Amino acid sequence: MDNLRHNLPILMLHNMNPEWTSEELLESEQDVTTLSNALSELGHPVEIVAIEDDDLSGRLSAYNPENYIVFNWCEEIPGVPHSEPEVAAVMEQMGFVFTGSSSDTLSLAHDKPEIKRILNEANIPTPPWEVFKNPDAGKWNIFPSIVKPAHEHCSIGISPESIVTSPTELENRITFVLETYKQPALVEEFINGREFLNAVWGNHNIAMLPIVEMDYGTLTNLRDRLFTYEAKYVAGSRLYENIDMRVPVELETPVQSVLEQIVLATYRVTGCRDYGRIDVRYHNGVFYVIDVNPNPDINPYTSMTSAAAKVGYSYGEMGSRIVNLAAKRHPVFGK
Repeated sequence: MDNLRHNLPILMLHNMNPEWTSEELLESEQDVTTLSNALSELGHPVEIVAIEDDDLSGRLSAYNPENYIVFNWCEEIPGVPHSEPEVAAVMEQMGFVFTGSSSDTLSLAHDKPEIKRILNEANIPTPPWEVFKNPDAGKWNIFPSIVKPAHEHCSIGISPESIVTSPTELENRITFVLETYKQPALVEEFINGREFLNAVWGNHNIAMLPIVEMDYGTLTNLRDRLFTYEAKYVAGSRLYENIDMRVPVELETPVQSVLEQIVLATYRVTGCRDYGRIDVRYHNGVFYVIDVNPNPDINPYTSMTSAAAKVGYSYGEMGSRIVNLAAKRHPVFGK
């Protein structure tokens, strides 16, 4: 276990969008309270700062950056789509030190084609892919494929209909993405294999936490073998109830070593900081990186929380370690 400093003062920054349902608002508030209490119980002074409108800088202006480390649990500025990187950019401009990745890395993560290009250049396995700005699928002939919005995250735009098995289905789904999300469609080969979620933390010295597998064993329909938004967040839904999270996963030592090399290389080459999650699928002896999450969800039920628990970290200790990693960049607490 790390020698963690439990006296570091924290601003717990999170977004509360007025457009959310009352249930969503309550769930978000409960998640933030749970982590804040877990950190407080260890000794961290914690102040919760909810962002409820687009005046982030005004909300933060009451706080001196020298006196806090911000725990950045803010996925967007309310009412401003795709603004997760802007949250980080505002804090950078104001001089705050915050947990997680920089605004540049968060921007990169929203650009799935650019992530794919970086992986290709680094010779890190990722499924064959192409970007389409119109419905004409050209010479694409790899099936099954998966069609995604090129600039979304949190599985937005991903559903069983995203998997296509013919040129007609492909062009129809590309059209859907273009019209619904007003952005290009990313098409890639669908890897129908085992799926591993791999949490990593650290900066100069980085380490992978125990492997988590999303087990689709009870789902025989190809189109159901996806960790969609419904599967992640809609309790009681068919996919939520039928996809099991298994941790830890034991792989043969040489195989696990290859997975770890790929995951750590991906974390480094995409600029992740403090913590992140690299999602990988395994098929025919190859690990393919399918997604990079530099700011993954860490509520009490997520894969990273479960993985950290397997190596002895309570929920509060996991959060504290992330804060301690960020603290090394702080002009006062880093000394």
